[in-house]
Amino acid sequence: MIGFFKSLYLTNRFFVAFAACVVGLILSYIFGIPIAVMLTVMGVLTVIFLIDTISVYKVKNGVQAYRSCPDRLSNGDNNPLAIYVRSNYAFTIKITIVEEVPFQFQKRDLIYHTSLSPDKQEVFYYNLRPTERGSYCFGNVNVFAEGLFGLMRRRYIFDFRKSVAVYPSFIEMHKYELLAASDRLTEYGVKKIRRLGHATEFDHIKHYIAGDDPRTINYKATARTGQLMVNTYHEEKSQPVYCLIDKGRTMKMPFDEMTLLDYAINSTLMVCSTALNKGDKAGVITFSNNVDEILPADRQRQQRNKILEMLYAQKTDFKESDYERLYATIRRKLTQRSLIILYTNFETVTGMRRQLKYLSSLAKDHLVLVSFFLNSEFNNILENTPVDIEETFRKGMAEKFSNDKQLIVKELNRYGIHAILSKPENLTINSINKYLEFKARGLL
Repeated sequence: MIGFFKSLYLTNRFFVAFAACVVGLILSYIFGIPIAVMLTVMGVLTVIFLIDTISVYKVKNGVQAYRSCPDRLSNGDNNPLAIYVRSNYAFTIKITIVEEVPFQFQKRDLIYHTSLSPDKQEVFYYNLRPTERGSYCFGNVNVFAEGLFGLMRRRYIFDFRKSVAVYPSFIEMHKYELLAASDRLTEYGVKKIRRLGHATEFDHIKHYIAGDDPRTINYKATARTGQLMVNTYHEEKSQPVYCLIDKGRTMKMPFDEMTLLDYAINSTLMVCSTALNKGDKAGVITFSNNVDEILPADRQRQQRNKILEMLYAQKTDFKESDYERLYATIRRKLTQRSLIILYTNFETVTGMRRQLKYLSSLAKDHLVLVSFFLNSEFNNILENTPVDIEETFRKGMAEKFSNDKQLIVKELNRYGIHAILSKPENLTINSINKYLEFKARGLL
């Protein structure tokens, strides 16, 4: 509980009334009006102010407030929060709530105004969208209770200071899992891809029913049981899927308040979750000028949490990524053929060709998919008609960079390397669809 004078705030109405009294005193002096009249008015104003103050301060805990905040927030998503406020006064009171959110959001307008009846509770909902991972510190919840006549306010400070960790986009991951369970993934953007060919991994033997493939008839089981029996197969599982995240300077580029690294991390979480749901093994490798961390591919129950905790601490720097060291590490550590999804960003054909020999060497032993980013800002420039020389030059440069991106895709495909050129906001869906396509085509 804060002190009386620190908690007492005068309202605009008080200052207007006080200014009116001062003006009245001046006018009474000018026009010869008895000063006793204005002193009486000031005395009445003082009494009203005292009544206001007593009405608010006579209840020790006139207002109670509580912030509902999760222990962790999801990066790049709208996270729901709420403030619960309850009045213990015997009369309807006007309150103002000032929420202190972490400085990273740069939000100073979370102010709510309402009136609370006696013993009534009200809930104020709001959303926060973090754009970088790390620790966020919430401050206090401030509630200002206004007196009966609105001349003063009492400030209540509720100490709900809390440090919250911002993790990669686990909200989208849970949303994807719910849609997958209800067979509604098309709403998310995941395509239904028909499997090509025939699955080769044996599952079990069952009785033949109309529509089963005659090529799957098990003649030995049929002769033994006297009934037509067929083999059933399912997709091959336990295939290693590794997501490689480039943390070099090219991933520092921002888009919609998030860096490309954060988009890559969110996509990695979703792809790994999809692979685990499909029965495959998921692992993560992060690198820059060194290979920083390696999480071996596994399909255990706690693997998803391990991936989440690993991705939480990743940060980019301004160093040049060393693909030669990455290739040597993968060649030494990954002994089984795996799907390697590389999240990086190539801006020029020359920059890609410097790393091409290492990527093509990886593609000889593994299935390699390079996911890099399309600069969405170029689309706005290309769609506009230039009106001066500067805009003409800018449009020409945008066309060159856009063409370079398409040339990079063709160059990678020539060397047997699959590629995704995606807008940052579509990276996750495009990566998942590509993984499902590989599964359907039996490439993995």
